[in-house]
This record gives sequence, C-alpha cells and structure tokens, in this order.
Amino acid sequence: MAEEQQAAPRREVVTGVPRGTRRRPPPHTPARSEISEQTTLGATYVRALMRSQLRAGALALAAMTLLIGLLPLVFVVAPRGFSGPLVWVALALAVYPVMWLIARWYVRRAEANEAAFTGLVTDPAESPRPRCR
Repeated sequence: MAEEQQAAPRREVVTGVPRGTRRRPPPHTPARSEISEQTTLGATYVRALMRSQLRAGALALAAMTLLIGLLPLVFVVAPRGFSGPLVWVALALAVYPVMWLIARWYVRRAEANEAAFTGLVTDPAESPRPRCR
C-alpha cells in the first residue's frame, strides 16, 4: 500500500496571480502623488494646465477684442442715413451672437483642458464621474 501512495502524483497549490489576469494599478497614479507632494514634475503638470487655460483665455479675449474693436470702423464707413439702424443691426445680428459663440467655445475648451488633466491625475480603476450639463 505504501508503494501505491508514493506512485500517485503530488498535488501542488499555486497561490500566485494567474498569468492572464490584469494587475491592479497603484492606488494613486504617479501624477497625483507628484502634485500632492509638490515635486518639480507635479509643478510641471499644474503649469501645463494653467498654460493651456491661459492660451484658451487669450484666444477668446483676442477674438472679442477684434470683434468689438472693428465696430467703430463699421460705424464710420456706414452711410449717414443708415447709421442709426446699422448700430442696432450690427449689435443684434453680428456682435452678440458671435460673442456668445466665442464664450461657448471658451467654456468647452476650458472643460476639455480640465478633463484631460483630470484623466491624467485620476486612478484608472476609479469610475469616472458623470458630467453635469
């Protein structure tokens, strides 16, 4: 009987992670820890966000300045009889809708910059927050 027990193969229990499974990411992404620890790399991440937000704001301001800065030229070039109605038409049909479009573009660009930064900083294992609109 002793020979039968020795002839049977020995069972081994593997306690490691199977090869095909995904490994969990670290609890905090390196970018988040770099920012919270105020390292040089973390400061670079924050500066990049601030630079992209400043660029979007400067573009929106330049477009608004160009739009509003050209209004006096339009009023000077207009014939004398049309100057009264032209002011209202230029404001109602040209300036305010374009200002609204510029403002809308700026808000969307700022949200996209923040979403890209948040995607860099957040843990991939966390579920993304729903967007509020």
